[in-house]
Amino acid sequence: MTGASGNVGTALLRRLGDHDVVGVCRRPPGAEPPYDGARWVALDLAAAGTEHVLGPVLEGADAVVHLAWGFQPARDEGYLRRSGVEGTRAVVRAAQAAGVPHLVHMSSLGVYSPARDDLPVDESWPTDGIESLPYSRHKVAAERLLDEHERAHPDGTAVARLRPGLIVQRDSGSALLRYGVPAYVPAAVLRHVPLLPLDRTLAVPLVHTGDVADAIVRVLEQGAIGPFNLAAEPPVTRDVIAAVLRAPAVHLPRPVLRAAADLAWRLRLQPLDPGWLDLAFAVPLLDSGRARRELGWTPTVRADAALAQVITGMADAAAAPSPALRPRSVAGELTALVRRGPIGTRPLP
Repeated sequence: MTGASGNVGTALLRRLGDHDVVGVCRRPPGAEPPYDGARWVALDLAAAGTEHVLGPVLEGADAVVHLAWGFQPARDEGYLRRSGVEGTRAVVRAAQAAGVPHLVHMSSLGVYSPARDDLPVDESWPTDGIESLPYSRHKVAAERLLDEHERAHPDGTAVARLRPGLIVQRDSGSALLRYGVPAYVPAAVLRHVPLLPLDRTLAVPLVHTGDVADAIVRVLEQGAIGPFNLAAEPPVTRDVIAAVLRAPAVHLPRPVLRAAADLAWRLRLQPLDPGWLDLAFAVPLLDSGRARRELGWTPTVRADAALAQVITGMADAAAAPSPALRPRSVAGELTALVRRGPIGTRPLP
């Protein structure tokens, strides 16, 4: 499992029980549950020669679950592409060379082209992504690599692609704070949001991390292939967010919000690429019917309940005993900021 110490990887380790798991990540965690049941290999998928290093690691594996993806440094698109796209290329090639029969790739709602209306789309919707967001472009490029692999090796490693909505759980609170909230903003501020200025048209699919882990287990057990959307009901709207925050919502037109986010990004006042707003307002809602029919998958946590969990987790700076999900503190983030330079300019240590 690549990215085994992250948000989804942590939840999946809890589900896999007595399975023999080899975890691959940049910074292996300590010997605390659920990480103590895996054997760990330290590897940055953005590094040169990754494919050759992965080869011996994948020998004899029944399946590879490819979860690894980079979100930081947000301003270094070259590194993010090496990690996400070239890292995926290395995993696919190494799995094929090692004769691994099954690859489960964590794709994203970000591969989908913009919505035309408010109707949920199935897995046949075009996958040209959201051009203004590197994350989306890279997820599209990774799926194109899977297309090439399937054409070149029709009898080779079989591929399943999971396309979930936004994946959240309480323990991802600190990680999400680091990705999207300026280091100088205390987490507890989320308990006292006086007003939510947001465009009333927002509607995005969301799913709890534990339910994504359940879908992966079902894919592995059934040897399922092809794409699967994963989303819970109801879609997360501006009013749903306002209700969770207990803050009155005020309509702020999307262009105004986007301009403000872009200016703050350019001034390095906040770490979130404004392309994420483009994705949030453009991405279609997801029809998860195929996962329900073929995998027997049903989300156990409603999207609004999952959102409440993660916002509470963010306010509490919730974390897990893993470098990827480590606790976040304002003092710690500011210290790291001084050491690294401006927001998001270098990889985390």
